[in-house]
Amino acid sequence: MKRIISYNVNGIRAALKKGLMDWLEATKPDVFCMQEIKAMPEQLDDDFLEKLPYHHYWYPAEKKGYSGVAIWSKEEPKHVAYGCGIEKYDREGRVIRADFENYSVMSVYMPSGSSGDARQDFKMEWLADFQAYIDELKQEIPNLIISGDYNICHKAIDIHNPSRNANTSGFLPEEREWVSQFIESGFIDTFREFNSEPHQYSWWSYRANARAKNLGWRIDYHMASNKLKERLQRAAILSEAKHSDHCPILIEISD
Repeated sequence: MKRIISYNVNGIRAALKKGLMDWLEATKPDVFCMQEIKAMPEQLDDDFLEKLPYHHYWYPAEKKGYSGVAIWSKEEPKHVAYGCGIEKYDREGRVIRADFENYSVMSVYMPSGSSGDARQDFKMEWLADFQAYIDELKQEIPNLIISGDYNICHKAIDIHNPSRNANTSGFLPEEREWVSQFIESGFIDTFREFNSEPHQYSWWSYRANARAKNLGWRIDYHMASNKLKERLQRAAILSEAKHSDHCPILIEISD
């Protein structure tokens, strides 16, 4: 059994100060995907990196304190791929992939469009380009898990107030349609494979006491290629972990 956790940590240095390593030690993932690390590995203590009980791979953004993804793994991957080969996205540190014997895990941090029209346009370009990139990649790597912050709620069940947010970035009709067609292209929303109940979220605004009231959005996903369907054992949102404005998400797959 492989336990895979994805977590937008909203700054790894801040998350470490809030007890991330103690939580990881208790949770024991085989693969740990992070988004929004907001740091270069050299900004972390050398001693910390040397003592990490994981093989660790980092793909930070060029801009300091911004974006960036990482994968930590108990098992050494056969291969690690940094970026998606498109410069404007790779400068922002949005994709890293670890290939193992019979599956691959990608940590992805998709753009947010909430800061204005220019970034929303950038997000829509990313979605089209990412789909094309994955369409090609899955020919080569059929057992693919794409884990991370997609910055989109797929359906009304995935957001606390769908009517009020109908014209909000992250819940726009064209974004939601992209998730639908991405799934149709050969992927499983693993959480919904196991859980159909409402009020299950992975991100909460820091404003208005939103987390305490569970006024959230489900924008973090493990999307698994259809070929992995028989190996899916469990999926969960680990909302008790509070090192970020997101919480971690988990899947377990059989070997």
